[in-house]
Amino acid sequence: MFRSLSGFRVTVHAVAAALILMIAAIAASSANAQTATRRTGHETNASRQARIARQIQETYTHRWEVGGGGGWLRFRSGEYTQKNSEIAFWLNTNYYFNEKLGVTGEIRGYYGNAKVLQGNPYASLVGTPQISEYPFMAGPTYRILLRLRYAVSAFALGGTAIGKFDGDSKGIPATDLGFWPSTNARPAFSVGGNLDLNIYPNLAFRIAPSYMGTTYGGSLQNNVGFNMGLVYRFGRQK
Repeated sequence: MFRSLSGFRVTVHAVAAALILMIAAIAASSANAQTATRRTGHETNASRQARIARQIQETYTHRWEVGGGGGWLRFRSGEYTQKNSEIAFWLNTNYYFNEKLGVTGEIRGYYGNAKVLQGNPYASLVGTPQISEYPFMAGPTYRILLRLRYAVSAFALGGTAIGKFDGDSKGIPATDLGFWPSTNARPAFSVGGNLDLNIYPNLAFRIAPSYMGTTYGGSLQNNVGFNMGLVYRFGRQK
């Protein structure tokens, strides 16, 4: 009986020792698994950041951009006339020297119906005649923020503008209606910003609020508006 009890005690001690070793092994294994999981998480995050960096580089190392669309402008057709709203189109090309700095060439067209001054003897005859302006400008563009989903840039453009203010006036000169005289070349400039929402690395939707300065009739017209449309990127910077 004693030996049996002694043997039983030895067996219990052995089992207890085995259980302790097993628990220790499980704890060590769990700790190692958690450490491995944390390391894998760090590696996944690092991989994600590297992927985003590659996509950003792929997006903004295109050499060329071409864009176009429509817009809106608030314009004063004469020195004393009320401002009128105009619809717009725009087309431009950008050449980028690096990811941030580029040069832009742009053509715009604005179309609206001018408001003749009250009391003008021709007011009832012409109603609200259509007028149009066509700026041709170029200048630098600089990207301020480069992100995976969007980019923000600023531009400053200068050039010339054509103004047609009597094409729909039934032969009455624009100045007799209180409008600016029609002209083929007057200084013009524009400053503003671009918000590009990336659809793909080579395709974006652009929203571009801007100030448009024109000098028809020898005076400065302060006009504000916005453009929006699509931008397509191609080519690669070397």
